[in-house]
Order: sequence, then structure tokens, then C-alpha cells
Amino acid sequence: MSATESTPVAAGRAEGARPGPERGPGSPGTRPVAGRRPRFSKAHMKEWAWGYAMIAPLFVGLFLFYLWPIVQSAYFSFTSWGAFGGQQWVGFQNYSSFLSDPQLPRAAWNTVKYALIILAGIPVSIVFAALMNQVSGKYASLYRVLYFLPVVSMPAAVAMVWRWLYNGDYGLINYLLSLIGIHGPHWVSDDRYTIWAMGLVGIWSSLGYNMIIFAAGLKNIPRQYYEASSLDGAGRVRQFFSITLPLLSPSIFFVSVLSVIGGLQMFDMVLMMLGKTNPALAGSKTIAYLFYEDAFVTGNQGLAAAIAVVLTLVLLALTAIQFRLQKRWVHYA
Repeated sequence: MSATESTPVAAGRAEGARPGPERGPGSPGTRPVAGRRPRFSKAHMKEWAWGYAMIAPLFVGLFLFYLWPIVQSAYFSFTSWGAFGGQQWVGFQNYSSFLSDPQLPRAAWNTVKYALIILAGIPVSIVFAALMNQVSGKYASLYRVLYFLPVVSMPAAVAMVWRWLYNGDYGLINYLLSLIGIHGPHWVSDDRYTIWAMGLVGIWSSLGYNMIIFAAGLKNIPRQYYEASSLDGAGRVRQFFSITLPLLSPSIFFVSVLSVIGGLQMFDMVLMMLGKTNPALAGSKTIAYLFYEDAFVTGNQGLAAAIAVVLTLVLLALTAIQFRLQKRWVHYA
């Protein structure tokens, strides 16, 4: 074979190819190509099945106990119920009846006033949380348990105890006021004082929970900030407003959202502390109590569902406003 004859190797070299040493399947330097698993293979389907099986109880419970009742209540709000069951589509008649109810303005004002009283208790919780953080030693845990005890107490038991304390004739509060020459009013029999009295009970009941949230927020504030500010001549008051409040604002925002939601749903204390025969009940009803009367006393399920829908929409709107406004005063740094 002459040198001018072309061979495959020669042709490859002529075209600029660089043939390397031949490598077999078992030679060093070879990298076996792993087969890509099909997207819908049995292994993938098994992983998805186990994943959905693990989260299924959560989604089933969320749908059955939260989402479905909301949808069902929204549907019932457009219907009228008979004395022995049955439904009839009435459109927006229930909403019109609720908005034209003569009890609504007073009930709405009582609800808003109670929520504002609960919000006013947030500074009290901050002060108690700051004082609690100063307590150390073996009694610190005892104090925390005592303050948190109202949170885990039954609302009915709390209402009954405070009903006795507020009694205008032989209650402990009026007895203590009489020792200093003050004649106490009938706290739970006069609608001028009932919301204020129940608001104080609400502050007392939520004090322990709020203190836990604020105490955790206070512990997350670095002590170096206070040390640096003290070197610059800042006193305790200036440190509180310039360091503590700004860095505690996320906890304050969280507690304020929960306080508004809980305050607008206040019902149990009206029922337990006042009672159905109390003369102050007519002027102390809340929106949640109107829902209770229509749903369980008069049996007007459609009107009760309309009240629940309106209250839910109000809560969603107020929560959205709070989240919108928190960008101006909440500091997450």
C-alpha cells in the first residue's frame, strides 16, 4: 500500500481529527451513562403516593372542618329555613334583614368597644412582660405559671368567678371600694358598665398569653444595643421608646391581630356573665351574640349564616388593613 493511499485513520487525520486510544467498556476513564428515569415511572408514582398519603389527613381535616363549613355557611346565608328543616332560596333577604336590624348599631358598637379595650391591654402586657424578664431565681417559673393560668382556665369558670366578684350587692370588688368610701355600681346589671367590666376580664384572661409572646420578643433583643445607648447617655425611657418598642414591634403586631380577631368574636362572657334574664342584656349584646340568638334561640339559620359571613368579611378586611399598615411601623431588622 502506497503512502498516498487513503485509509480511515489517514482520512481522519487529514480532516483534523485527533484519534485517541481506544477505550473499552472496562478501561479506566470511562464514565457509564446513567439511564434517566422516566417521569412517570413506578418509582416516581410510589414517591408521590406516599407523599400525598402523608399530607392527606391535614388536607382532609382542613377541608372538612374549615373550608366546607365556610362554603356551606355562605350558601345557607342565601336561604330561609323552616321550623322543621328545609331550605328556600331568598337571595339577599337575610343580609337586608341583618343590616336593618334595630339591634345592630348597639351590638356593633359594643363589639368594637370591647375590641378596643382588649387592644388597650397590650401596653399592660408589655409592662408585665418587661417586669417578668427582670425576675430570676426559683420563683420565676412560678410567677409565669400564675400569670398564664387564666389562659388555660375554662371560659365558663372564669365568667362565673368574675360574675361573683362584680356582684353589686355582695361582690368582693364593691366591698373593697366601700372600704375607701366608694359606692360601687352594679357592674353586670347596668349596661353602662357591662362592656367595660367584661373588657377588664378579657385583658386579665389574655394577659398571660400576651406576656409569653412579649417576653420571647424581649429576649431576642441584643443587650449590646442597651449597653451602647447607655454609653451615649440614653436613659431607661429613651431606651424603651428607641430600642425596645421598635424591635418589639413584630410581636406587638402579632398580638394586635389576634386581639382584634378575638375581640370581635366575643360571645361567651355575655352569655355566662349576664345571663338571659339580666336587664342589661339588651344593651350589652355583641354581633356574635346576635348570631347565637338567630341560630340557636329563634332557629333562623339563614339569618345566622348571613351574620357569620358578614363578620368573617369584616375580620378579613380589618386583618388586611392591619397587614397593610404594619409596613409603616413594624421593624423586622
